[in-house]
Amino acid sequence: MVPPPLPKIPPEAARRLLRRAPAAVGGKCGRGTCPNLRGVPNTEFSSENDTAQRPNTPPETVEGALTGEQRAAITALVDSIQPVSGELGDRFSAHDQQLAVVGGPVRDALLGRTSNDVDLTTDAVPQRILEIVDGWADSVWTVGIEFGTVGLRKRGLPLEITTYRSESYSPKSRKPEVDYGTDIRDDLLRRDFTVNAMAVRLPSQEFIDPFGGLADLRAGVLRTPGRPEDSFSDDPVRILRAVRFAAQLSFTLAPEVAEAARDMADRLTIVSAERIRDEMVKLTLSPNPRRGIELMVDLGIARHVLPEVPRMRLEIDEHHRHKDVYEHSLTVLDQAIDLERRRGHAPDLVLRLAALMHDVGKPRTRSFESGNRVTFHHHEVVGASMSRKRLTALRFPKDVVSDVSTLVALHLRFHGYGKGEWTDSAVRRYARDAGDLLERLHILTRADCTTRNRRKAAALARSYDDIERGSTSSPSRRSSTASGRTWTATRSRRSWASGPVRSSAAPTASCWSCAWRTGRCPRRTRPRRCAPGPPNTWSRRPSVRV
Repeated sequence: MVPPPLPKIPPEAARRLLRRAPAAVGGKCGRGTCPNLRGVPNTEFSSENDTAQRPNTPPETVEGALTGEQRAAITALVDSIQPVSGELGDRFSAHDQQLAVVGGPVRDALLGRTSNDVDLTTDAVPQRILEIVDGWADSVWTVGIEFGTVGLRKRGLPLEITTYRSESYSPKSRKPEVDYGTDIRDDLLRRDFTVNAMAVRLPSQEFIDPFGGLADLRAGVLRTPGRPEDSFSDDPVRILRAVRFAAQLSFTLAPEVAEAARDMADRLTIVSAERIRDEMVKLTLSPNPRRGIELMVDLGIARHVLPEVPRMRLEIDEHHRHKDVYEHSLTVLDQAIDLERRRGHAPDLVLRLAALMHDVGKPRTRSFESGNRVTFHHHEVVGASMSRKRLTALRFPKDVVSDVSTLVALHLRFHGYGKGEWTDSAVRRYARDAGDLLERLHILTRADCTTRNRRKAAALARSYDDIERGSTSSPSRRSSTASGRTWTATRSRRSWASGPVRSSAAPTASCWSCAWRTGRCPRRTRPRRCAPGPPNTWSRRPSVRV
């Protein structure tokens, strides 16, 4: 678990603290005894490997390998943090210390992407960093000083400077034994992937690439500076990070990296839910999340993160017989992202999670009927409950959990419209129940149509055009609650119970207490025992909650 942030202390107090601590340079800190690195969370770095296992690549500058366009990108990166980078580089040079931009900013510059982070590395220990920036920085904070990091701000630009480090790990622990170092090669070796193990010296703008990161960047391949087994053992989150980079940057995993990820996926069980959630958010908001999810399922990673997703592989969707539920869900995700972009929306975490998980209730509700029919009655109800449980376990914010589960519960409401039998009041109820999720529900419902039958798809699109026009212009849409999530039991029961049904025999999405247990809806014969309503509302029988 990541330790809580340390309180800010003045630079002078930090210097006094460091003076009293034993020097770490040149000697190993015992596990848990290093004064400046106690409780270091290993979130970005690879372990130090045996020298014999290191690639035989020259560790020096590779200026000649850069194309003119890449050279210009490096120059633009340095210029983007000028004059701060020049002034700070000069100060470190004057004190006979090294300074370099490292990691993500360098990678993104070479890819033509913008980066909001400025990560710097140096051979100066934290106490020396504080002495160099004293009187120059506008502000200094030492929250990460125990991690070997000093934060500062100059002319509105936040910077983090971290001392070179090398690390070694016990196989049963993620707490490293740490040495401060003097060689940038050792510092780059502990990075997660070679594309993140490149640096640019300041102020000279020398390009440093000891492990072939530039070649891997050009080839679109993810490799580790050392053995992938060592890297993933040190920090299992790197397994998820590899998948995320594949989705974000359209990279492929090197064969040895994919094999190590598959063999060591169970190491994710020791990682905190918050760190897994953060990687999942970045993956879901990436340009191509389908690629990452497919990798997670194929490599066996998903069963430790989102086990509901690979379980859908075995189920056949009765509405889309040409594909299983898993493929259908990925197609819905792709189509939701396409509609999201065409409508001019920014990447939407809630919409994308709902698209991925809208059918997770089908494995639990599958039923075989006569005529080789397979049904999934009330899978939206069960799926809403499963989505809520999974996202809560991953520590997603409560509003995200509520919104996703509500969309999953509502995604079948449109199918009651069928041949256009909804009344105006039914359309208004549809808009009111969705609240401020209505636009997301529009996109999700349209994306959920993956039939190959063009006539059927066109008919569904025309029907939903009618509903979307009616719900958008509905007066009740303007009078809905500001948050769209303030549900009352009375309103929910009334709106859901009086909604349209798909047929006289089929159960409706209105039954929240007994229908999914008994397999039939008794609402028509025993209305007082039916508990219609959206997720997280009480039924007429207070002992039942869905």
